[in-house]
Amino acid sequence: MKKFVKSLLAFSCCAAAAVSVAACGGGKEDLPDLMVVAPDGAPALALVNAIAEEESRVEDSFDFKIVDANNIASFVTGDAPEADICIMPVNAAAKLLGSGDVYQMLGTVTNGNLYFLTTGEHATLTASEELLNASLLGKKIGVVKLADVPGLTLQVVLNQYHVPYQIVESTDAATATDKVNLIAFTPDNVTPAGGCDYYLCPEPAATAKINGTAKSETPFKLAGDLQALYGEEEGYPQAVAVAKKSVIESRKSDINIFLSYMRRSEDYLSDVMATTVLRHLDENRVQGLTPSFNKNNVTKEVIEHCSVRFHAAAAYKEKVITFLQQLMEVNASSTAIPSDAFFYNSDSAED
Repeated sequence: MKKFVKSLLAFSCCAAAAVSVAACGGGKEDLPDLMVVAPDGAPALALVNAIAEEESRVEDSFDFKIVDANNIASFVTGDAPEADICIMPVNAAAKLLGSGDVYQMLGTVTNGNLYFLTTGEHATLTASEELLNASLLGKKIGVVKLADVPGLTLQVVLNQYHVPYQIVESTDAATATDKVNLIAFTPDNVTPAGGCDYYLCPEPAATAKINGTAKSETPFKLAGDLQALYGEEEGYPQAVAVAKKSVIESRKSDINIFLSYMRRSEDYLSDVMATTVLRHLDENRVQGLTPSFNKNNVTKEVIEHCSVRFHAAAAYKEKVITFLQQLMEVNASSTAIPSDAFFYNSDSAED
């Protein structure tokens, strides 16, 4: 409806120009809306406040598109990338866009959403080298996205606490008794009967697994928080917002509006109704994509576990670089160290 009203206003303005050319003087209403793209799941939550605030404006500046997480790189690569602004994993952003020639990082928007699940009497994992070694050596951990940021971050944490580990192909493969055995899993295969002692799973899937097994003989329980084990008070830089350099230069006022939306995201999500979150996500998700969030898994706790919190690129640069270096120590090809030009620095940027 808002787009329709805008069209009517634009038509009226141009009609008036037929009588008086001065009446239609080519203002902001002539600029196209900027396309903002995010992968479905926790990163998309970072856009909910922006979607809500844009909805209340007569003269909006942004269109939103929530897409399959597996395709996010396609929106920022190629000769004419579609996304003017994009939410994406920090390692991919640094590797694909780190030169700062085409896109720059505006800031981090999520700070980790990974939690351990277990059954029975297995210990809850806390930030203690002695406890982690005692609890994990010889055990199997099923890891959702073992080869990507979740698995890489787990390996960073194990290295920090001097816990030896190895990667094995399946729960049936030979395992070591003096190491932690990491096994790649998909969310669908994370079950109490999956054959592992622990599972590392993202929200909202983690809470869905706990709720879904609550009445079973071997229900899942929460067994630790990877963000807390990482050791930083606010987790680690997980997803970032990047913007086309040309857009930053030509539409700085709109970029500043977007940054203001991002800064207010955490407060907005702390008090918003679940139905409102779902409506904003559903209205902007591409057709045919199965949503990560639904009425059964959007709770205040799940939203909090997704760690939506904005940090401006200039203020968080060193933490981002440190995290990327840690990932590269695990897998040198997993990311790259970006240039200084990658980090957007604005006089109005705030942490």
